[in-house]
Amino acid sequence: MAEVGIRELLEAGVHFGHQTRRWNPRMGRYIHGERDGIHIIDLLQTLELLGQARDFGGELAGKGGTILFVGTKKQARDAVQEWAERSGMPFVNQRWLGGLLTNFSTISKRIDRLHELTELAQGGQLDLLPTKERMTRQAELRKLEYNLGGVRDLKRLPQAVFIIDLKTEAIALREAERLRIPIIALVDTNCDPNAVRYVIPGNDDAIRSCELVIRTVGEAISDSAGAYRAEEQRRRAEEERKRAE
Repeated sequence: MAEVGIRELLEAGVHFGHQTRRWNPRMGRYIHGERDGIHIIDLLQTLELLGQARDFGGELAGKGGTILFVGTKKQARDAVQEWAERSGMPFVNQRWLGGLLTNFSTISKRIDRLHELTELAQGGQLDLLPTKERMTRQAELRKLEYNLGGVRDLKRLPQAVFIIDLKTEAIALREAERLRIPIIALVDTNCDPNAVRYVIPGNDDAIRSCELVIRTVGEAISDSAGAYRAEEQRRRAEEERKRAE
C-alpha cells in the first residue's frame, strides 16, 4: 500500500477549501488559514485523519464488512467505481436512489428485478418477445442498471458508507445518519462535518484531490477485503477436505 504524505496532498490540491464567505463554521477547527479569499485546510490534520479513515475501512473490510462507496459528482465518479470494483464493494456513482438505505426492503425488490431482466437479456429471451414488449423491458433494464448497477450484489445494509462531497450526497448522508451507519467522508470547508465519524478535511472539487483520497482509503479496503476472501476460500476448502475424508 503506497504511503501518502504532505507532499502528495499538496500536489493534489487537497489543501484548497472554498471561498471564505462560503465556509461552515463547524469546519473551523480543520482550517489553517486563508489566502486570497480562499480557506486553506490544515494538511497535518488531514494526513492524520486520512490515516484513521484508512485504518477503519481496512479493519472493517478485513472482517468481511461491506462499505458502500458514494460519489456521483464527475470529479469522483470514475475513481469511486474503480476502487469499489477492485474491493468487491457496492457503489453509487451516477444517481442516488432515495430510500436505498432507509427503504432497503423495497430497493431489494428492484435489485431482484434487475437480476431477472439481466438473465433474460443474457439468455436471449428478451429477443423473443414482441417488439413493443421487448423495447419496454430493455428500457426498464437500462434504467435499473443506471440506478442500481453498482449495488446489484448488495444483500443487506452496509456496515459503513464512504462519501465524497456531503453537499452533493446530502440524501445519502441523511439516510446513513438516520440508520446510524458509520460515515467516512471527504469534507470541504463549506460542509457540516458533525454527522461524519471519520472526517477527511479536503478539497472535494478537484479531480486529483478526490482521486487521492478515494485511492488511499480504497487501497486499504481492497487489500483487506482480498485477504478476507482468500482466507474464507481456504477455510471452506479445508472444511470440504475434512468432510471428504
